[in-house]
Amino acid sequence: MRDLTPRLRRPQVQLGGKINSGQTHRPRKVLSWLATAWPRMMAMRPVPLRPALWLLCVGFCATGGKAQSTSSSIGEQVRAIAMAHHGDIALFAENLKTHETVAISPDTPVQTASVIKLAILYEALEQVRSGKTHFDDKITLTKADQVQGSGVLLFFDAPLSLTLKDVLTMMIVMSDNSATNLVIDHLGLENVNARIAKLGLKDTYLYKKIFTPVPAEVVMPADQKKFGLGKTTAREMAMLMTKIARCELAEPGGQTQADDAKLCQVALKMLHVQFYRSAIPRYLEGMPGATSDSIANKTGSLDAVRNDVAAISTKNGMVVISVFAFNNKDRSWGAEQEGELTIAKLARAIIQSWSPEGLAAWPGSSGKDTPAGK
Repeated sequence: MRDLTPRLRRPQVQLGGKINSGQTHRPRKVLSWLATAWPRMMAMRPVPLRPALWLLCVGFCATGGKAQSTSSSIGEQVRAIAMAHHGDIALFAENLKTHETVAISPDTPVQTASVIKLAILYEALEQVRSGKTHFDDKITLTKADQVQGSGVLLFFDAPLSLTLKDVLTMMIVMSDNSATNLVIDHLGLENVNARIAKLGLKDTYLYKKIFTPVPAEVVMPADQKKFGLGKTTAREMAMLMTKIARCELAEPGGQTQADDAKLCQVALKMLHVQFYRSAIPRYLEGMPGATSDSIANKTGSLDAVRNDVAAISTKNGMVVISVFAFNNKDRSWGAEQEGELTIAKLARAIIQSWSPEGLAAWPGSSGKDTPAGK
């Protein structure tokens, strides 16, 4: 973070009441292969972002005297971690059981990087639910579809026949950019944005496919150059993850369907085995009670950006954490990248405060899950 002293005012702390708040396969032999292939993968290049004014506002919602004391404590911890970071932080976290929240600039629009793929996944669930698409729809990867950046489809021989479920899995588990573009083509970019708007996410938008020229007849929104692939806020991406974690697919006032739980299980399985574990899961997977399905998360990275959005099953209920570290001074891609470490520290502080007993297996799981990291 830039040294703003003595001009930087102490961040305002607010206390309040409650807020209103299937199985899928693992890519065959691909996770172990990726560990050796990673050095060949070029990271997405960020769109230049004008220096952002540091707006730090930590807000909490507590349910009583004891909870208020806990929130005050975590507020101080979160503020200290954010202030130590060499860059900017946007965060929104909520315990879905107690409705305690902690936030730092939760409504500041930020670059999504690959976190926008959560919105694409949600639209896929809705289209499968309505019968418009099916997980076994055939999709062909061609040479023209292979784009740089994260993922492994770039290295496969083309043409290659895949299913919608295949490319969704690759998009989430390894953040595969080629797979993401195939999904966007299959679902329709305009449908993804229509769904985002229907959900009431006013500052979330998917602008374009990844590393693909925009058709000449398409006029980009004026702020696309600032945000690149997509934009969102920490609060809005937390809302989207909450809907996936709670399996809220029905329209407001609508009825759930018999297969809703199976649909959500497909998405959650992908998020549980998401490959990149160095941000929110970094320290949490070593906590008491952690299993292989305790955390469902999706990351996004650019040179000066590190993002992670997660739903975490804890002994004290489900916790959703959405963190965006941007304007980062550390633009490296190593294991000790500061943005990822800062996100990890924030997640650890929040979970240790709200669930000192540790994590738990995902609700409804068989209870036979292996310990995280095993």
